[in-house]
Amino acid sequence: MKYSVQNISKTRVEIAFDVPKDEWMNDIKESYNKNKHKYQLKGFRKGKVPFHIAFDVYKSDILYNAVNYAVPKYYDQILEDEKDNFEVVGQPEFDDKEISEDALKMVVKTDIRPEFELGQYKDLEIEKYNTEVTDKEVEDEVKRNLELRARLVEVDRPVKDGDTVVLDFSGSVDGEKFEGGTAEKQTLVIGSKQFIPGFEDQLIGMKKGEEKDINVKFPEDYAENLAGKDAVFNVKIHEIKEKEVPKLDDEFVKDITEDMENVEQWKNSLKQQLEERKNREAENDFANKIIEKIASNTQIEIPESMIEDTLNYKLQQLERNLSSFYGMKLEDYFKHTNQTVEDFKAQKRDEAIRDVKYEFIISEIIKKEKIEFSKEEFDAELEKAPKEQRTPEMFNYIMNSLLMQKLFDFLKENNKLV
Repeated sequence: MKYSVQNISKTRVEIAFDVPKDEWMNDIKESYNKNKHKYQLKGFRKGKVPFHIAFDVYKSDILYNAVNYAVPKYYDQILEDEKDNFEVVGQPEFDDKEISEDALKMVVKTDIRPEFELGQYKDLEIEKYNTEVTDKEVEDEVKRNLELRARLVEVDRPVKDGDTVVLDFSGSVDGEKFEGGTAEKQTLVIGSKQFIPGFEDQLIGMKKGEEKDINVKFPEDYAENLAGKDAVFNVKIHEIKEKEVPKLDDEFVKDITEDMENVEQWKNSLKQQLEERKNREAENDFANKIIEKIASNTQIEIPESMIEDTLNYKLQQLERNLSSFYGMKLEDYFKHTNQTVEDFKAQKRDEAIRDVKYEFIISEIIKKEKIEFSKEEFDAELEKAPKEQRTPEMFNYIMNSLLMQKLFDFLKENNKLV
């Protein structure tokens, strides 16, 4: 087999290879032997048809199978021979120039990993993330926890902002009711802006059992049949509830914790949690800033196939998230947002280019600095995982996590936080 490699661009090559008759015929026969159970002719048992007889009858099919058998073999051989010259990325495009019993001639176009000069990645100044926890942040966290444990209690007074009401409503435009404009025993938080502008404000001051008409105007960007139209909603209030926040005292702390006795201990615990959270945020902030800064100093021509692969991955992520969290199909989401797959990819293209560029930079630093982890470190992390979860996916996750931690430890040591 003879071959040649021609650079089309910095990120793409064309490989042409030519398999001479004798070598190609051996491939045809080897392929036939692997597939001869498929062929049957009168006078022969299935799988026992001699090659020269089967070839006369099933020539095109036998050549087709031979191509599928031989082309990957020769392509892999060429990549092995050229591994010091280029690294293939993405899927190759095969174009057959000649497929006959006399020769196999094929041209392959494929993207390759771009060569690039890594920008400065040491002695950089990175803005330090503020990990200090203030008294106000602790008090806000206390308030948030109290709010989470609040309960709704029914009250006998007019509706106020922030209340939760249970109501019936029936909407009409020009005296005609419209689809989706009627409901009974609907729960609504006043001020949540769940309903169209003006609706919730006009409920303030109403009493339990009161019924009245509310006049509103649909926004111009609302559903086409209602956009900009005046509407009247007949509403009736059934219940008015307010949020009752628990009192902060030692008894409250004992109720919600197992090992704390008073408010001071609980606040100290919340402060520690906030500090841990900020430290994690600081790690992520450093990782984002350092890679972003290195990327700004590095020029890389990104192969188109890698951009497309990344966009397809983002599309699959969106599809999984829509299905898992909202039970929505991708096509329904695009209809709802008035988008197409092409629109989505266009919006995400710059992000995809950035992601691929970051991957190249990270792998190049790891390679250049010979960053690695030990077997002992891997085993220690693996021990933390339950045995039933020790899958190949888990192994890959651990290896990647260790490698990334080693990388950012290295970058921390060799750059300055200011």
